Amino acid sequence: METWDAITSRRNVRTFQNRPIPDGDLEQVLEAGRRSPSSQNWQPWDFVLVTDRAQLRDLAGVFRGAYHVAEAAAVIAIVGPVSDNEFHRAQFDLGQATMSMALAAADLGIGSSHAGVADLGLARRILGLPADRHWVLLLSLGYPADRQLAPVRKPDRRPLADVVHRGRW
Repeated sequence: METWDAITSRRNVRTFQNRPIPDGDLEQVLEAGRRSPSSQNWQPWDFVLVTDRAQLRDLAGVFRGAYHVAEAAAVIAIVGPVSDNEFHRAQFDLGQATMSMALAAADLGIGSSHAGVADLGLARRILGLPADRHWVLLLSLGYPADRQLAPVRKPDRRPLADVVHRGRW
């Protein structure tokens, strides 16, 4: 898939086929996260790959919006450090890693959806996180149950002219 096709095809997929993702494809998605841009090359992330069905069901309980995690083929927990700075660069870096992995997944025909974590204690217990890790984002992965990924011709987005301000607001 071309880069632009991956960007325009990527959408939040929350219902998945009951089909595993090949290990090589999961490795490629994880590699996309590892290679993501990072402020001052800090690379504040660690990734926990979860494919066990019982663990995925438990992990879905960390936030009401994470229900899709239970039926995903795999979930990547993007984990960050306790410390950050006033510019929130760790959060920014974790977001870039998440989007890099979502685009790599789209390129492989794999759907994805992100979710936050409201119950960090539960996530910590399920994932076995060390005490010096604080931020957790989830990226569920799987083959879409409804329709394959394809470029969305008319996205439900504000018009570009309403979003872009040239030179000043």
